[in-house]
This record gives sequence, C-alpha cells and structure tokens, in this order.
Amino acid sequence: MSALYPSLEDMKVDQMMRAQQQQPFVVPSMPMVSMPSAPYPTLYPSSQPMPSDAKLGPIYPELNDWMGLSLTSQEVAVIQNQSNAVSIPQSNTVSLANASMVAPVSGTSVGLLRANVTHGIREVHVCKDKDSKVGLRVKDINKGIFVVFVQSGSPAAMVGLRFGDQILQLNGENVAGFSTDKIHDIIKKSAVNGIHLVVRDRPFERVITLHKDSVGHVGFTFKNGKINAIVKDSSAARNGLLTEHNFLEINGQNVVGVDDKSVRSLMESGGNVITLTIMPSFIFDHMMKQMATSLVKRLMDHSVPDV
Repeated sequence: MSALYPSLEDMKVDQMMRAQQQQPFVVPSMPMVSMPSAPYPTLYPSSQPMPSDAKLGPIYPELNDWMGLSLTSQEVAVIQNQSNAVSIPQSNTVSLANASMVAPVSGTSVGLLRANVTHGIREVHVCKDKDSKVGLRVKDINKGIFVVFVQSGSPAAMVGLRFGDQILQLNGENVAGFSTDKIHDIIKKSAVNGIHLVVRDRPFERVITLHKDSVGHVGFTFKNGKINAIVKDSSAARNGLLTEHNFLEINGQNVVGVDDKSVRSLMESGGNVITLTIMPSFIFDHMMKQMATSLVKRLMDHSVPDV
C-alpha cells in the first residue's frame, strides 16, 4: 500500500524528492560550459558514475514559491538536506498495512501531533472533584452518547476527554440507547473514584492539514466557527476542506465557543502549517442545541493539549 500523507502538499513534495533521488547523475563528457544555475538538477547520460563530491541541486520547482507555500529559506534547506521524507514521530505514526504517515513539509508542525484523530478506543478513569463534579456533559445522538462539554481544569479535562468523544461504556455497562439524563444520573450517583469510561476517539470528526501561502492565508472564510467559503486554488481547496462544516480545534486546541476574532489570531500565530479538526455542521448544531452559550464561552476547556 502506498504511503499516507497529511496534505496534498506533502504528497507532491515527497514525490519530487523520491524522483530526484532515483535520477542518475554523472559528469558530462563534453567540455564544461559556464551557464546560469538551473532551478533543477541537470540530467546527464548514465555512461559515467556520479562523482563523490557532486551536490544535488535544489528541488524543482523552488519550494518556497511552489503551490503558494510559505516556507523560510531555513525550512527549505532542511527539506532539501533530507535523504528521506520526514515521518511523524513513532508515538503518533499512523500504520496501515505497512504504510506510514509521511510529512516532508508538515512533519515539524506541533499541531499535526496534537490534532491527531484516531477513532480508536481507550479506557478512562475519572474522579470527582471537591464539589463532587467531573466537569462533563453529554448528548445522546442516534442511540450513542457523545461528549459535548468539558469544563476547563476539571477531572474530565485532566484525563483528556474531548468534544465529540463517544462514550461506549460507563462503569462496565454498555450505554447504547441511553438518554442524556440517564448518563448524567449514573455519573452523579457514582462513587468519588468510581467512574470508569470506555471511549471512542471523536468518530464524527476528521483533521485537515493546510499550508499558508505567501501572504499567510490558507484559503477559507468562516463565521461563528462555520466554514462558509473556499478560495479557489488555495491549500483549503487542494486538501478537500468543505463548507457547511464547523471547526472544533485549531492545531489541536479546542475553539468551540471562541469568538471569530480570537480564532483568526490563533490561526495567524499558529505557524505555516495549520491543522483543523472539523465536523459536519448539522451534527455540531444538534450537539449544541441545548447548550447555554454563556457556559460554553466561559467554562469550556480551551487549554493547549500536550503532545
């Protein structure tokens, strides 16, 4: 199976690097002629071996001008000096039939690691705080139970529960078909140290990796966290970002309930690679239907997650 890439830009850069490494480079038999340096390595007949002191030319086309990527000269140098494309660190490598996530231009993004959505299942043990609270609210959707609110600094936040997580079991009991009120009642009656959850990681959500262009744009507009337009030929368009979706996280940080001005500021300061965790708007709206806006804005956990 072919490699996996977090963005179309990563795939194209990796393909160029691999093709460049496979090309034969030899010394020409003809007299040397002084010519302006080309933006790509010159290919010679393969009758002579490549000299040991020969150097590979810059990647073609120039990466800092290619596809609108906004890369510094230092970042381009790092990419060009790599013998292989950068893989996401092992702790976060996605494996599928011997395929791994390859990210030559996104691999240094901390947000790419923070925003990883696995859809996997994990066990979580939650304790109540001094007020007998866990800082968690759920919503029943299509016979499933989903996390719709995690309070900042709460026990639920400390064990890593996130907006959109699906609770499969509560204290050993399958919760499929349970109502919201029944789940809250079970948690309320549970012992201080006796809340055991089995959770699926954010099944309604997916992550899109975008690269800023030379003016710092990734190519979409939004209002109240909802994507309403995609710019033609932008990174957003290339990577399949869709309208009628709400973004829930930026570089792994929850932004549900955060005002648009603060979200733009977060994106501007987030580096050249931006990861968006998104969800279809009709699902998001259903989840948030009975949530008080003031509660979400004031108390939702918006802390920066650990890598």
